[in-house]
Amino acid sequence: MTEIERPRVLSGMRPTGRLHLGNYMGALANWVKLQHDYECYFFIADYHALTTDYANTENLRRNTEEVALDWLGAGLDPERCVLFLQSAVPQHADLHLRFSMITPVSWLERVPTYKEQQENLSEKDLSTYGFLGYPLLQAADILLYQPKFVPVGQDQVVHVELTREIARRFNQFYKLDGREVLPEPQVLLTPAPKLPGTDGRKMSKSYGNTIELTDPEATVRQKLKTMVTDPARVRRTDAGNPDLCPVGDLHKVFSSPDTIASVNQGCRSAGIGCIECKGWAADALVQILAPIQQRRASFSPAQAMEVLRAGSECARQRAEATMSEVDQAMRMPKLGVATASEPVKLAAGAAL
Repeated sequence: MTEIERPRVLSGMRPTGRLHLGNYMGALANWVKLQHDYECYFFIADYHALTTDYANTENLRRNTEEVALDWLGAGLDPERCVLFLQSAVPQHADLHLRFSMITPVSWLERVPTYKEQQENLSEKDLSTYGFLGYPLLQAADILLYQPKFVPVGQDQVVHVELTREIARRFNQFYKLDGREVLPEPQVLLTPAPKLPGTDGRKMSKSYGNTIELTDPEATVRQKLKTMVTDPARVRRTDAGNPDLCPVGDLHKVFSSPDTIASVNQGCRSAGIGCIECKGWAADALVQILAPIQQRRASFSPAQAMEVLRAGSECARQRAEATMSEVDQAMRMPKLGVATASEPVKLAAGAAL
């Protein structure tokens, strides 16, 4: 497939520190596959990190390094895709500002996650424009690269639909030589298997129940030992149901068909205990994590940031092409920039 034939894809992640298996299975593993067939742009959304954590930016750079290293470890190849930093491409902020001029506040207030996150993060003051307007920034992130597809899970489809609405509203007001500047992106649904954390809830950093991509084997096995199981198995001799067990869910995602068959038979007949079952799950996870950790160790934080720097230069070129069309469509005035040899001359009596 030639470069021209490859549809463009855009997605990003907030830098909240080292990634875990939920991040990997929910998005990253799919990105690694997409880079072979699509023209992919993947960015670290450090501006988005400020929407909820603006009061504490102490770890922002370190978290950015960790995410970049995890991306490289997982198999994202800077020769096959563009990896960049959101704040290193100023056009994100520029297009976000343009969208803020034309988007009704009611559109932002109806976003489901707006009130949900305010309730879930009640310890933080989220009564800011940045938090209310993050869907606009997200729309700018996407539309700036004019992608054909945005890979998301089912829970993010509503955000892409808002992006499509904003594109329609922009195109209604502004056209370039009679054509629309911002094409509406399509959703590329990402298969997201059920992946529980060690406490049985969805794996999430906020719950403290994660298995990180960087966890060594001993840590993985220790975390699995404490993982909750089918509550019906009170004693070793009690039969269980792997369909109701978080460890069983891990087997369905990571274990081989033979191991899954052994888990089903052994758990339902009480032929195996939970400790043995957890050990098999740990074996599967270690096999997944080992090559990721090996690749990750081959990069230093400085090398990871250099990858982002080079990728950001490429992203800026693509973004500038879009903003040039946006400026023309909006009929924004452009001034020539005086050089050092051509100083600005003021009319008589004018003041700076």
